[in-house]
Amino acid sequence: MPRRVNPRRRRRYGRLDRVADLLDRWRAAARGSGAPDAAELTLVGADLLARWREPHRHYHDAHHLTAVLDVVDAHAPAAGRPDLVRLAAWCHDAVYDPRAGGDANERDSAALAGTLLVRAGLPADAVAEVRRLVLLTAGHAVDPADADGALLCDADLAILAAPPEAYDRYAAAIRREYAHVPEPAFRAGRARVLAGLLALPALFRLPPLARRWESRARANLTRELSALRRPPTPPALS
Repeated sequence: MPRRVNPRRRRRYGRLDRVADLLDRWRAAARGSGAPDAAELTLVGADLLARWREPHRHYHDAHHLTAVLDVVDAHAPAAGRPDLVRLAAWCHDAVYDPRAGGDANERDSAALAGTLLVRAGLPADAVAEVRRLVLLTAGHAVDPADADGALLCDADLAILAAPPEAYDRYAAAIRREYAHVPEPAFRAGRARVLAGLLALPALFRLPPLARRWESRARANLTRELSALRRPPTPPALS
């Protein structure tokens, strides 16, 4: 008779499996970028993963990291150095404080990338390139000739082209991350972000992704922006 597994244990082991898989992906990308296969490599990956699993993250969490890595893996042939793009995916939201202003999170994430990748033993040119890629995610403006930057930014913005129900869950998760911001201020700030994205000449640069995702992403952004600009519905009187 097969042994029955407690559902709680199954869920816990499932989480451990996901952590192990992510750390394997981290080590492979770091080794492919020139890092020595040493114990320090795993410690640095665990440090990064702990940041992605911080409790205040509702969208910018390990699920987002996994989704970005999956897009990078699926389109790796489009990149010049896909392992560096993978490392940039690991580092691009490693620092995420919803109370920070402007591009502080991206700048702090790039600085952290420099510290951790040096600690992991990556060559200086690889560290500099990962830092450059991370900084691109502040505005997602990429030179047409920058294939690695295009892949990272396309992967980071992939959620914008999700089906409407998934996009709405993403938008709700962003609101939870900014729960400390009063509703009027959040609506104004979020609207500025969406309008900035819509003002980009293209949200996606890689031709296969642009063909599949551009129009759907713009429809999602436009729909959310319209909702933000409508006056909020007053609470019902009891």
